[in-house]
Amino acid sequence: MPDYPPEVRNRFVGDSKPGLVGETPQRWLAPVVIEDYDPAWAERYAQVRAGIVSALGPRVLAIEHVGSTSVPGLAAKPIIDVDLLVNDSADEDSYVPGLEPLGYRLLLREPWWHGHRMLIGGDEDIHLHVWSGDAPEPVRHRLFRDWLRTHPEDRDLYATTKRRLADDRSPDYTMAKSDVIDQIFARIFAD
Repeated sequence: MPDYPPEVRNRFVGDSKPGLVGETPQRWLAPVVIEDYDPAWAERYAQVRAGIVSALGPRVLAIEHVGSTSVPGLAAKPIIDVDLLVNDSADEDSYVPGLEPLGYRLLLREPWWHGHRMLIGGDEDIHLHVWSGDAPEPVRHRLFRDWLRTHPEDRDLYATTKRRLADDRSPDYTMAKSDVIDQIFARIFAD
């Protein structure tokens, strides 16, 4: 296992600064619904990827399908999470105008979290996370995705946790998953 630097090994757990740029998406206001894995999610990502690459061309340093919909067999919210790496995520003028004709709108600006920006697209079912090329968080996303793809026991643990939290209508579903995510990362970095 490679020796990852501390910024990859240590998970950023949030900041009190607001990052919302636009109005809260309607899907964020609705109860969390976890669905069985759908192979169409991979097809949806392929379409999204093609549109982004066509719109931005060489400004795309890397683009990856991440999040639960990227793991075959994993139950998930039907949201396609995409990590897009560009030279400088703070230089919004270099990518936001190219994505707007595709229906994307800037939703979050979180410079304290490795320069993170998030655009929302489609029927609010695309979360496009934009990072500078050297950001550690996309590395963590890929490690987590790849681990769940090859470790069915952790994939199932994560799915069970997500379903329980959704059924309990956990007020902060995303943060409520922290304990199980930390447990899985401990195994990733111990391997």
